[in-house]
Amino acid sequence: MTDITVYNLPSCPFCMKVTSKLEELGLEYDRIDVPAAHSERTEVEAVSGQTGVPVLTDEAHDVEGMAESDDIVAYLEETYGNAA
Repeated sequence: MTDITVYNLPSCPFCMKVTSKLEELGLEYDRIDVPAAHSERTEVEAVSGQTGVPVLTDEAHDVEGMAESDDIVAYLEETYGNAA
């Protein structure tokens, strides 16, 4: 188990943006694929308070339920990128 978990919907361009950044940075992460129906995304809602994806958690930095792909990518670059 890794510190980083991404809640993902396969073929979602925003999710792909986040997973591409994780791979670019060489980070290990767990990916949890969620159902297409928002009403079935109870695990995502429990973590983030909403049903949209992507959602990121990072136990090493006390990040739980970060949403919005641009915010997640900025966080990853700031925390794990070359400037970190």
